[in-house]
Amino acid sequence: MLWFMEGICFLPISLVIMSSSTFIVSYLIALFEHDVDVIFPYISDTGAEPPESCVFGLMTVITAFAGMATMYARYKFVEKLNEKAGGVPPALNQAAFWIGMLSCLGMCFVATFQETTITAVHDAGAILFFVSGVLYTILQSIISYKAFPYGCSLALCRVRTGMATIAFLAVFPTVVCAIFVTQTTLHRKTEDEDNVFHLVSAVSEWIVAFSFILFFFTYIHDFKVSFQSPLCHCGENDFPFLLLYLSYFSLSCFLQKFTLKLRTQFVDYS
Repeated sequence: MLWFMEGICFLPISLVIMSSSTFIVSYLIALFEHDVDVIFPYISDTGAEPPESCVFGLMTVITAFAGMATMYARYKFVEKLNEKAGGVPPALNQAAFWIGMLSCLGMCFVATFQETTITAVHDAGAILFFVSGVLYTILQSIISYKAFPYGCSLALCRVRTGMATIAFLAVFPTVVCAIFVTQTTLHRKTEDEDNVFHLVSAVSEWIVAFSFILFFFTYIHDFKVSFQSPLCHCGENDFPFLLLYLSYFSLSCFLQKFTLKLRTQFVDYS
């Protein structure tokens, strides 16, 4: 079996592909329509005007739901791992999960309210997305270390920490420099007084976004799980998230019941 077909590896893979495609496709459409400049527009600028705004909104919402499903699978993975090996406080796992949900909620706000229409709501959603997203990567990096030597290798722990650190360092200029950007037009000129702030903020924003993407790519190793039937061993509190998972990925999942059986033997990477 190919590596990307094992278990539910398609969860982080689909999230990575969808999120990358959202940024790149909307950027290319905006360039083709001459709605943005070639050099580092804000990500939101690439989805501010139709037709790219339609593509950006739709794909961002799909990405948000893919993120929710991936974060929930990660939450259940850590929960199951903790039953076998311990080391991760349940409160830490729950905090990371709900902070991740806030980040996905921020994505939905960004997708629904374009920056050229309802700027205040769009900006609030963007801040919620970036700040919660950075906190999520930091908490998951801590969880990876606490679970070591089970769950993932030390090298993967360090990769996650590196991605979280990059996102943490880049989110500050993203937000701070954006405060000094006074011009709201999509096209910039080098002689604009706030052009330097715009460039620093926009570049940092792209760095944060792709740090998130690379961070979720590291989940592929953890998601080598398997489906079995016919019984579903989920608690009643799990059904809203199970329904989200099923409805997003396949209509066929509504027609039968599955058991998400996580690995019972975790590799010792020490």
